[in-house]
Amino acid sequence: MKFVNKLDWYIIKKFLSTYIFLIAIIIIIAIIFDFNEKIDKFTQSHAPLHKVLFDYYLNFIPYFSNLFSPLFVFIAVIFFTSKLADNSEIIAMKAAGMSFKRLLRPYLISAAIIAITSFILGAYVIPNGNVARVNFENTYIRKKGISTAENIQIQVDTGVVAYITHFDNRSKSGYGFSLDKFKDKKLISHLTAQTIQYDTLSERRYSWTLKQYRIRTLEGMKEKIVSGSKLDTIIMMEPKDFYYTKNQQETLTLPDLSEFIDKQKLRGAAGISTFEVEYHKRFSSPFAAFILTIIGASLSCQKRKGGMGTSIAVGLALSFSYILFQTISSTFAVNAGWPPLISVWLPNILYAVIAFVLYKKAPQ
Repeated sequence: MKFVNKLDWYIIKKFLSTYIFLIAIIIIIAIIFDFNEKIDKFTQSHAPLHKVLFDYYLNFIPYFSNLFSPLFVFIAVIFFTSKLADNSEIIAMKAAGMSFKRLLRPYLISAAIIAITSFILGAYVIPNGNVARVNFENTYIRKKGISTAENIQIQVDTGVVAYITHFDNRSKSGYGFSLDKFKDKKLISHLTAQTIQYDTLSERRYSWTLKQYRIRTLEGMKEKIVSGSKLDTIIMMEPKDFYYTKNQQETLTLPDLSEFIDKQKLRGAAGISTFEVEYHKRFSSPFAAFILTIIGASLSCQKRKGGMGTSIAVGLALSFSYILFQTISSTFAVNAGWPPLISVWLPNILYAVIAFVLYKKAPQ
């Protein structure tokens, strides 16, 4: 017996084509509304047309599609399955000996295709496009770009703390720099420099040039002092480590996001819950495709008195409640100190229970 037969392929093709059709329709509507809302800002900020089209909207489409992928999956399942039920096709399938559990197989295969695609896009592809989109928003829409940072203090390595009085992001330079090294909570080295310059042309990361530097090394009761006018060195920090930009978490691929979180935790930095929420969402959002597929199929697998409209209305209500719950729980993680892992996965856990209950109640 084949794992996937002709009927399965029929359902998979219909499911995926409905999903893609819904994405196309909703994306067109979203772009129209977004353009009408932002046209004044585009005009006032003199945003070039090619940047509006290619930096913003070309990257807006995959970002928006992936962000609301669970919603599109849910609506596609409800719409397609309700149509099958309304045309008595599901009744015919069951009359031929197909159980509801067996009917779910092509649905879950389709959900797996969407979930894997969504994960790969969200983890590795879309963040690269988001760099151009977020930069465009900060330049032409919000007109907010961080150009300077004051009194920066970060732990760049175990027992190594850097301090910069003032840093200019435009020139990638700062003044009033110091670097303290500790061993067993005792100061063993103190470096100061009048200015510090990040080397943007170097092939190696973390390349810095110090000017008018002085290094004081402590060895027991002895003290050694070295000074000079210029020193090229490696310090495990970058200009982007000195501040967070709005939606910065959306511009990092999954490996970069993980590295960033680990680095900021090592440095004892505050305000990284937004990045942790984003990290866990990269996994929870694709997984939601399976949960919402089961809920959608269970709700719409039989004819209802109100016809297809009733199933679609119930499906829309449930899908929007899922997104609302997801937004609220993520907000609590960022603003109320909830554990990001629990906050992000809580909607999936709750709706997995709902999916199980509805599956059991569906005609088998």
